[in-house]
Amino acid sequence: MSLIDRLDARLYPGVGRNWDDALFRAEILARLRPHFVILDLGAGAGIVREMDLRGHAARICGVDLDPRVRENPFLHEGQVADCARLPYPDAAFDLVFADNLFEHLRDPAAVLREIARVLRPGGVFLFKTPNRRHYMPQIARLTPLWFHRWVNRRRGRHDADTFPTLYRINTPADVHRYAEQAGLQVSSIELIEGRPEYLRMTAPTYLLGAAYERLVNASQRLAPLRIVMIGQLRRP
Repeated sequence: MSLIDRLDARLYPGVGRNWDDALFRAEILARLRPHFVILDLGAGAGIVREMDLRGHAARICGVDLDPRVRENPFLHEGQVADCARLPYPDAAFDLVFADNLFEHLRDPAAVLREIARVLRPGGVFLFKTPNRRHYMPQIARLTPLWFHRWVNRRRGRHDADTFPTLYRINTPADVHRYAEQAGLQVSSIELIEGRPEYLRMTAPTYLLGAAYERLVNASQRLAPLRIVMIGQLRRP
């Protein structure tokens, strides 16, 4: 057992690598119904197993600029498309979700308008994205894409799955502002800090990340500094 494995067992027993995606999956499943038609924004190639919702909805569609979306095994239909110009009619979906998409958006206002358009009245949009006030997005904004790919390569992610980040809708205030412009209601936004995945490369950085996690979880006043933002918007 490596030192990192021993630290995992001691500091975060039972926590898996994709703990944030597992939390997001639970949020989606809590709102899904078997008859729903749903849309995965930024579905990609289907590399995040937690986003495999087959058997929980009547039909699952997905869009992405990455051509691999056409072969995404989690979808009934994958289309290459910009999220700001969705190839679907009005009120087509009961639920729309986006896992780690917001940080890449160039035009958040246009994307949220499209989400509002394709949602049925009363439909729900769920998202998970990094909080811009956390140290990891701050580092990402100051470093080039090649550095992001190098870090993710060390974490087991291929270069093809690392994309430029902009963080234009990555605080609760940003979400509220863009949602209001699109005619969507903010039902909830939760900020969560967990195991410091990006700092698990060495023991010293891991311990530093764990100390930060303990600190920001010790007080609700420090919640704005937590990394994961999970939100729910609703079309009236």
